[in-house]
Amino acid sequence: MLRAWERYQNQRGDHYAAGITYFTVLALFPLLMVGFAVAGFVLAGNPELLTEAQDKIVENAPGNMGDQLNDIIDQAIAARATVGVLGLLVALYAGLGWVNNLRAALTEQWDQQHEQGNWIRTKISDLGALIGLGIALIVSFGVAAVGSGSLLRQVLEWLNLEDAPGVGVTFRVLSIVVGIMASWAVMVWVIARLPREPVTFRSAARAALIAAVGFEVFKQFGVIYLNIVLRGPAGIAFGPIIGIMVFAYFTSRIILFATAWAATAQENLAMAPVPPPSGAVISPRLAVRGGPSVAGGVALVGAGALAALGLSGLRRKK
Repeated sequence: MLRAWERYQNQRGDHYAAGITYFTVLALFPLLMVGFAVAGFVLAGNPELLTEAQDKIVENAPGNMGDQLNDIIDQAIAARATVGVLGLLVALYAGLGWVNNLRAALTEQWDQQHEQGNWIRTKISDLGALIGLGIALIVSFGVAAVGSGSLLRQVLEWLNLEDAPGVGVTFRVLSIVVGIMASWAVMVWVIARLPREPVTFRSAARAALIAAVGFEVFKQFGVIYLNIVLRGPAGIAFGPIIGIMVFAYFTSRIILFATAWAATAQENLAMAPVPPPSGAVISPRLAVRGGPSVAGGVALVGAGALAALGLSGLRRKK
């Protein structure tokens, strides 16, 4: 855990989590545009459903708000094609930015050295990763739907076990286990396949299980948080967007920390490339010494004169 936390901090995990959160919120609005366009096509092809929806809105909306909402619905139906095409284009742009940031964050956690390739090839690769992640999410939603509360209740009713002792606790545990399995399927794909360089699937699977458990715990607290926040008028106005930002940020942190956990596993540390030492550079130094300076020459002459005087004095004594 300490190795994983050190890797997460050194590779700027919080910085990348904030970037992923930004692109998540940015991609939310074009996705809403696409959703409105799809709803417009559905309502335009089913007048009875449109009339029923508008009647329900008028009954439940306070004051003249119902009429205003119905006008918005009519405008959305009239501009459904334009809104849908524009939403798809902007969603594609935001989605590519989102998946590029996510892949860069995962690559950093694996401490991989990835060379920048051709821009078009990179975007095609990101598009393929985005499509693959979409398929993984569909599989995850399918698993979650199988283990959803309504389906499990129907199974228990078919088996006449809805009133059996302990069925409530069992039902709750099964729902959590199925939710962890659904999250694990997505986490494995994200940790093992989204980095720009191939990684070991075994380590990614173990780390994905840790991430799935952490994500399930976070979801349970998130439900409590939303129930508290959405009680007041300010919470109704700003609670959903704040909840989305908090959800995206902490989910990103969970995924990145799990990736750091996988990257610092013993088998991956043994496989980590060790850069060779730099080559020895032999550079001989040649020092050229010049002749004596002027002061040195004068000193030598003086010493020679004194020596000559000393020798002549010795000869006279003899």
